[in-house]
Amino acid sequence: MTRTWWKECVIYQIYPRSFKDSNGDGIGDLNGIREKLPYLKELGIDVIWLSPVYKSPNDDNGYDISDYRDIMDEFGTMEDFDNMLIEAHNDGIKIMMDLVVNHSSDEHAWFQESRKSKDNPYRDYYIWKKGVNGEPPTNWGAAFGGSVWEYDEQTGEYYLHLFSKKQPDLNWENPKLRAEVYDMMRFWLDKGIDGFRMDVVNFLSKDTNYPQGEIREGMKYGDGGQYFINGPRIHEFLQEMHKEALSKYDTITVGEMPGVNIEQGRLYTGENRNELNMVFHFEHVGLGDGKFGKWDPNPWKLTDLKRIFTKWQKGLEHDGWNSLYWSNHDQPRAISRWGNDSEEYRVVSGKMIATCLHMMQGSPYIYQGEEIGMTNVKFPSIDDYRDIETLNAYRDLTGGSLTHEEIFKGIHERGRDNARTPVQWDASSNAGFTTGTPWINVNPNFNDINAAAVLHDENSIFHYYKNLIQLRKQNEIIVYGTYDLLLEDDEQIYAYTRTLGDEKLLVICNFSSDSPVFTLPDGVEFSTKELLISNYNETSVNDPIEHITLKPYEARVYRLIK
Repeated sequence: MTRTWWKECVIYQIYPRSFKDSNGDGIGDLNGIREKLPYLKELGIDVIWLSPVYKSPNDDNGYDISDYRDIMDEFGTMEDFDNMLIEAHNDGIKIMMDLVVNHSSDEHAWFQESRKSKDNPYRDYYIWKKGVNGEPPTNWGAAFGGSVWEYDEQTGEYYLHLFSKKQPDLNWENPKLRAEVYDMMRFWLDKGIDGFRMDVVNFLSKDTNYPQGEIREGMKYGDGGQYFINGPRIHEFLQEMHKEALSKYDTITVGEMPGVNIEQGRLYTGENRNELNMVFHFEHVGLGDGKFGKWDPNPWKLTDLKRIFTKWQKGLEHDGWNSLYWSNHDQPRAISRWGNDSEEYRVVSGKMIATCLHMMQGSPYIYQGEEIGMTNVKFPSIDDYRDIETLNAYRDLTGGSLTHEEIFKGIHERGRDNARTPVQWDASSNAGFTTGTPWINVNPNFNDINAAAVLHDENSIFHYYKNLIQLRKQNEIIVYGTYDLLLEDDEQIYAYTRTLGDEKLLVICNFSSDSPVFTLPDGVEFSTKELLISNYNETSVNDPIEHITLKPYEARVYRLIK
């Protein structure tokens, strides 16, 4: 396996709107990020993944871009960006920008021109179709509700939008559009950024026949996914992107790819295919989805989680690379989703899930606030929520498919605004996020959960994450060792080994509030052992590891020496 810097790094995602406000307008900004760079340097991360900071009318919180070469007014200026980039680099931190080129905003100059007339030079920068008998061209449903087609009276045709109607899809069949995108990428890379996280990048290529989608029971619209997920020309487009933009720089790239499988993952990330470094798959975050997806969640099983992670660990073991994540701006808080956010178990379960993830093969991602143990929020009213996906789901599903109580259970457990409440910096007003009125309410638990408190507590989640990151930098086996699952059928214990040459690590994680007994399987041989890290201070380094009675949410990592 080729060894590269991006395989060895730990990545920290910043959702700028909710990170730190420097000017009191209630919205996080670039100068707020600059202010907190020393905090991130102390944590030890290597790369910041910066969610979109481009010009945007904010229909989807910056994922609807109106100018790819300018900064959103709320976030600051291009000078602020340049200063942040310089300071980050001075601190040894790289910057990975969010690249959103499946769609733009309908307020982008390209789309404003495109909708003017059918013969406008920018018409084919987007996907326009005639209706069929007064109906949209296909029956596909959009990710945020409604049809993917929006009728535009000016030219009497429909444009495609897989997400909001204010996010028209770009036409990647048009070579002029592709050339514009590559030129824009070079603009940012020439500024000195270090790579891109690419939003729904496996949606770029559509089946140009636009067939009808299957309509499932209880659904109004058809599923068009098979006609735009991993589409017919996607690898051609990504290889061209690599050739025209990425190959000229030393970059880190990750593709967000809903619906990707192992075989496709190898194609996207294969070492000699010149596409991407790694992918975000979505298999584990869909665990527990009900009939209406995440809006009516069911319990999930640890054996299913282990099966998914193991499939990806083994599938990309020799060619390709994994992104390791529990949460991001589109997912609920990690501890609430995968651990236990009760007062009794929040800290210890937060450390446990961190251990489980960071000891795997791949590049770990930390979402802002994860390292201080932030949790989901239970806002009492729909008026407290800001996310377009949540608001549309509440409108579309309440009173028909789901009761108010049922959908609010889904919103509280899985809604995207759980991840978007402001980072809790201290116990002062608005958690130290802003001196103004925050754009979305702060989680009321900020008095107990905040960065100031954990920084001064050597036993905090923050210091545990710091230790995990340091272990990764000091032990090649954590980066490059092979992964093998133990206790495949156990519903409480997630255990696995990592192996590199004669060295072996044993990782044991209890995903329950019970005290199950870990029994070392036959075939795991060693003569001496060393406890590398544990989330319980009183764990004895001399415990025999053949049989361990685990404490609730306990995690241990041993180095085994033959």
